Amino acid sequence: MSVGLLAVVDDILTAALKASAKTAGVVIDDAAVTPQYVQGLTPARELPVVWKIALGSLVNKFVIIIPIALLLTAFAPWVLPFLLIIGGTYLCFEGAEKVTEWFGVHHGEGDEEQKTEKNLVFGAIRTDLILSTEIMLIALDSLDPDFGIWLTLGALIVIGLGMTLLVYGAVALLVKIDDIGLRFMKSASRGVRRFGARIVAAMPAVFRVISIVGTVAMLWVGGHLVIANMAETFWHGPYDLVHVITHAVEAAGPVVVWLADTAASLVFGLVLGMIIVAILMAISRLRNRNQPASAAH
Repeated sequence: MSVGLLAVVDDILTAALKASAKTAGVVIDDAAVTPQYVQGLTPARELPVVWKIALGSLVNKFVIIIPIALLLTAFAPWVLPFLLIIGGTYLCFEGAEKVTEWFGVHHGEGDEEQKTEKNLVFGAIRTDLILSTEIMLIALDSLDPDFGIWLTLGALIVIGLGMTLLVYGAVALLVKIDDIGLRFMKSASRGVRRFGARIVAAMPAVFRVISIVGTVAMLWVGGHLVIANMAETFWHGPYDLVHVITHAVEAAGPVVVWLADTAASLVFGLVLGMIIVAILMAISRLRNRNQPASAAH
């Protein structure tokens, strides 16, 4: 390999590493959201489903997101904020729908017969598309504008592969921890068997926590996407309100400021999501009322 090529590869890897650091929050959210989609599957299908979702994530990044992002950045950068508003709104809706399910509200898509493996994979890939879009756009925005199209493409490819491996490697580990615990329980060592039993006993609680964290992540990321991108396009109101809140706690330090910003985005995302859920439920009820009338004719 020539010195020039090595220098190019080094530039790409260095840029990709720096840009990846700024996407850490969304990557954590992605890893927290995804395990929800494999709950309820038989152990034999968990890893194959994670693999399918990971492949779908690669398609999202390399076939859809990166080409479109580069084209829009070059020819129509004003479109990107509107796409992120749409994606953020969808995350708010999905998160709010899960919150209503915690309180016993069942939605049409939640029926058992609808929870096929194909639908679970499709739902996970659809959510990944939105989260991956934010990851790649944050990474793209973090790269040097003078980097050049090919170096930028190379850095985005490295980031896309790295993030997919990190997220779905973590998800695969999470969903198989109970199997690891069961193997430990077969050990000749009494201490190892006890440790394995504790792992198995803890997993239902761990997945409940992951489900809550994943839902909160949807609302937080979705709310943040909508607030930030509305401020760039047509409405500064929510962004200005968040700024007032964070400014009020600025003296408490950056951690408190971040928590305040996150909480404000979360509340905004929940309110927006609940509005959409209420509208869709009202439409669904109207359709159900009209169906018997139509059948009578």
